[in-house]
Amino acid sequence: MVPEAKLDDSVPQGEGWFVVNAREARWLHNELGAYCAFEGKGDAKFEQIGINLNVLLPGMPMAMYHEEPGQEGFLVLRGECLLVVEGEERPLQTWDFVHCPPRTKHVILGAGESPALVLAVGARKGGASYPVDETAVRLGAGVSAEVASPKEAYAKFSPLEEGPAPEL
Repeated sequence: MVPEAKLDDSVPQGEGWFVVNAREARWLHNELGAYCAFEGKGDAKFEQIGINLNVLLPGMPMAMYHEEPGQEGFLVLRGECLLVVEGEERPLQTWDFVHCPPRTKHVILGAGESPALVLAVGARKGGASYPVDETAVRLGAGVSAEVASPKEAYAKFSPLEEGPAPEL
């Protein structure tokens, strides 16, 4: 039988199943917007999948333009976004779903007049890389020189800080 994980301030503290309301979960913020990963650290980190909610401010990227060895999926729950995929721009709106097979180069940015809400799910395989893409760079969502380290790719942004769930 799989035990229930202990929660501390709505953050899992170990392995096991749990239920948490996204408004009560741990949210991290910086100038890009807000991010909720649901998982804890150590034994409470999800081994096989990453799943998170992202509140994207207009014009701000969810991530830097990148590719990963595992597949990813994105569902726009609210608002408007702009997808840059393999160097092409595609507008997204509420209920649009994006599937990225392994090694698909991509990034999603907030668009429109108000924040967007995006659910992201991806296989945990490690090894993301951040290639140069003119479109992503022009939009402030890309690196000027290819890097393999998230630390390098996100160096221009403030560290994430804990805060309350954003109001939408």
